[in-house]
Amino acid sequence: MTLPRTPKAVVFDMDGLLCDTEVVYRDSMFATAAEHGHDMPLSLFKSMIGLPGPMSDRQVLNHFGDDFPIAEFNARVMIHVDAACEAGIALKAGVVELLDILDALDLPRAIATSSSHRAVEAHLGKSGIIPRFHAVVARGDYVNGKPNPDPFLKAAERLGIDPEFCLALEDSHNGVRAASAAGMMTIMVPDLLDPTEEMHALCVRIAADLHEVRGLFR
Repeated sequence: MTLPRTPKAVVFDMDGLLCDTEVVYRDSMFATAAEHGHDMPLSLFKSMIGLPGPMSDRQVLNHFGDDFPIAEFNARVMIHVDAACEAGIALKAGVVELLDILDALDLPRAIATSSSHRAVEAHLGKSGIIPRFHAVVARGDYVNGKPNPDPFLKAAERLGIDPEFCLALEDSHNGVRAASAAGMMTIMVPDLLDPTEEMHALCVRIAADLHEVRGLFR
């Protein structure tokens, strides 16, 4: 399958797409919930993937109740996450190889994430790949987070490329919804979430990994 248009830029999600952080957050939240005497179901965590922080907090409160100590919970989760980041977060398969081919083709690229700029540095800093992106769009750079299109529209604006000529790479349902709403050609590379019929309808392709995405540029 070929893409409907030749991409002039590529916009990457971060967590679960560039780096293997979704499992880190999952395990950190499970451990912290247990410390508070709660059992956090996997379905609750999956409902939070791709959402900005406040919306994720709302999911937790909806499940455990508004008296749940969300600030304390988040602080403890970050202790676990920071420890994992200090040890080093693994890049997902094919990241470096895909960036290499984009370099060879001189295609601009950006990161569009629901995470903060601090998180971008924490999650990707040790890998050394941040300078390989021409723009980093993170929480605080846009008004409405995913599944709204704002992060992807801001990324396209910073790259100076019309959204319809941007290829968006996402692992989450909310990210796919955001990229598609922005008018971008969207590929889902599943991580912890399986593609649904909705995802197949919104995407131009469901790819097994970033090596498969790289093959589209050959």
